[in-house]
Amino acid sequence: MANASVRAAAVAGSFYPADPNTLHMQLVEMLGAALPLETLAIGPKALIVPHAGYIYSGAVAANAYASLGQAREQIRRVVLLGPCHRVAVRGMALPASLQFDTPLGALEVDREHWLALQQRPGVIVSDAAHALEHSLEVQLPFL
Repeated sequence: MANASVRAAAVAGSFYPADPNTLHMQLVEMLGAALPLETLAIGPKALIVPHAGYIYSGAVAANAYASLGQAREQIRRVVLLGPCHRVAVRGMALPASLQFDTPLGALEVDREHWLALQQRPGVIVSDAAHALEHSLEVQLPFL
């Protein structure tokens, strides 16, 4: 079993602003500029969102998150899947940390489902896979 440490924000200040006020203002600006979509009776069940620095992909990510519209009020669980750029992983690597820190505050990992996923074939717990990885981290401020 892993420890309950907090996974520090590794790319705040390079992929997105480290200052909470600057980050908040940038998110408000990007989400406010998102292109309006047709209103759907049922919100999307999944989003495919880019994971580069906000200067490159923030507007596209904001459009994806803005597409949730009113459905965002009904979302109870978010599952993030992303590639691992720095550590070779075969299968899926869960973080050992049960919280992810962001400039806007920490987000908790769903411990019950985290424990259940560990029992699945091909799933490991690896802090190394998550320590410097940006693919999930850049999504967190939008949540």
